[in-house]
Amino acid sequence: MIQLIKNWLTRYLSDPQLVILGFLLLFGFLFIFWLGDMLTPALIALIIAYILDGLVELLIRIRLPRLIAVLLVFVFFMACVVIIILGLLPILSRQIGQLIHELPDMISGVQKGLIQLPQKYPDFISEAQIKSLIQFLSSELTKLAQGLLSWSMASVKGFIAILIYLILVPLLVFFFLKDKTLILNWCMGFLPEHRSLATEVWRDVNRQIVNYIRGKMWEILIIWGISYVTFIVLNLQFALLLALFVGLSVLIPYIGATVMYLPIGLIAYFQWGIGSEFVTVIIVYSIIQGLDGNLLVPILLSGVVNLHPVAIIVAVLVFGGLWGLWGLFFAIPLATLFHAVIKAWFGHYKYMAEKKPSQMNPPTSQKHLKKPTPKSQHLISG
Repeated sequence: MIQLIKNWLTRYLSDPQLVILGFLLLFGFLFIFWLGDMLTPALIALIIAYILDGLVELLIRIRLPRLIAVLLVFVFFMACVVIIILGLLPILSRQIGQLIHELPDMISGVQKGLIQLPQKYPDFISEAQIKSLIQFLSSELTKLAQGLLSWSMASVKGFIAILIYLILVPLLVFFFLKDKTLILNWCMGFLPEHRSLATEVWRDVNRQIVNYIRGKMWEILIIWGISYVTFIVLNLQFALLLALFVGLSVLIPYIGATVMYLPIGLIAYFQWGIGSEFVTVIIVYSIIQGLDGNLLVPILLSGVVNLHPVAIIVAVLVFGGLWGLWGLFFAIPLATLFHAVIKAWFGHYKYMAEKKPSQMNPPTSQKHLKKPTPKSQHLISG
């Protein structure tokens, strides 16, 4: 067993390129895992700057100076922030407050519906099971209410944190965009010189992630808009709030779309009960998800992330368990990074394994040729 481990280590860790790549990945993982909470504003600003850098490069390609391009993109970003704060957040907060206000009536309605189940289906469920379920739901809702109360008691602290984010994040975004080359050169000064394999992995991952983020942003906006218009036409309550979560749910493939059936179904049930309106909402939401998976995703993300659905679900579970909500959002980019690293790692090992025999058996040289006889030498010289 020890010899097998030793052979494996010798095979995959004897190449300095592989060692450098593994060290950089381990360092990045530990850095985010331990310091991610403290550096959250910087990481958020870095992600936003990474997304906006595509617009900056587009403006540079049309002959604009980088500083002018950065200023235009930054003004566009701040305008979006102002629209979200002054336009969308008041509506969302109003709908959240209305939802919290109507939550007790919804809970009582759920309890009444659950109590009637043993009478309708006595062979499948008993009153004892319903009582235990109601007690479980009551305890969970009590914890939720206590969490909301503690959040309201700490609202001053949360308000200060929001103010800090509103100041620090835009400032960091501007400097990340403006001094991109300077910051990258400074970071690369700490890296080893022989890092061609790590550079190859970064280029592959960067290309896929940029296209993935661009496609996902368009997908979120399109699904959000279509869902909002649809819910307004159907006169469904909390239309903007539900549409927002439907749009964001595309960040968590397969799982997000499935989970959103629950809040949409509950809101429709409390508004109309089990009837034609309820069935219409569920069918229309299913059509939206079907169009998203069979039309939008192939158009916007065709060939961007070549991962099997099982790999995507496993990535969502693993990275969501490690980093919570952020892990869910970035599960696909992280899975893409993992896939690119594995492909480059074993591809590089295969290349080196094929290269070594050719080095050990060089092409036929002059010393292996048959020495000319004196007669042939005389003919050549003559």
